[in-house]
Amino acid sequence: MAARINAFKERLRDQQIGLFATLNSPALAELLAGCGFDWILIDTEHSPGEMADVVAQLHALQGHDVSVIVRPAWSDMVLIKRLLDAGAQTLLIPNVQTAQEAATAVSYARYPPAGVRGVSSGSRAAQYGQSADYLRTADEQICILVQIETPLAVRNLESIAAVPGVDGLFIGPNDLAASMGYLGDAQHPAVQAAVDDALDRMRALDIVTGYLTTNEAEARRRTAQGVHVMGVATDTSIINRGATASLASLHGGASPR
Repeated sequence: MAARINAFKERLRDQQIGLFATLNSPALAELLAGCGFDWILIDTEHSPGEMADVVAQLHALQGHDVSVIVRPAWSDMVLIKRLLDAGAQTLLIPNVQTAQEAATAVSYARYPPAGVRGVSSGSRAAQYGQSADYLRTADEQICILVQIETPLAVRNLESIAAVPGVDGLFIGPNDLAASMGYLGDAQHPAVQAAVDDALDRMRALDIVTGYLTTNEAEARRRTAQGVHVMGVATDTSIINRGATASLASLHGGASPR
């Protein structure tokens, strides 16, 4: 069998709209795959999913016209190796603050001599040994996005972007807001100004940009700005809005609470 091509990486310079799947539900991920999003991120940082749960969601999404990103719980050599062996091709690495941390994360996703990823030719990623090309082609098909979530990371943005193997920078506004002293207020003017500055600098570097917001007005604004990997919702935000709207419609448009 031929090794899989990473369609998400091939379209990385196009704008791709997606959402974060946080509820650890293969059925919900499968439902969302039919809604027209370009990508779905399977989260393990703030979600209860373990490796078997990730594989179940990968199975549910297989065959759908949607790309899959997986966020490991941390930039950890074992976690990254296991996710890649499970079949993930695109990873979003949380809380990268320096160029060295970015380089270390990339090394976890590359086979020697380029990195330190352990080798298994019989993994799910290698189609259980049925893909003769996997070990030869895996490195070039893996896409690494690193998450910028603190003022230190913003200050180091240029050096992080310059690390070979970093395919894009993804701003995490909620953690950035918290680390700036505005916990729970990603829409604070100071936070939004820091995001605008970071995105401007990223565009000047001609690097792929990424962002997530569940604020609908900001989602429209960031999409219009041309953010490449644009997250516009989470599964929880979609369900909360839909459920609230359904109840409100039964109460004459007013919130029932």
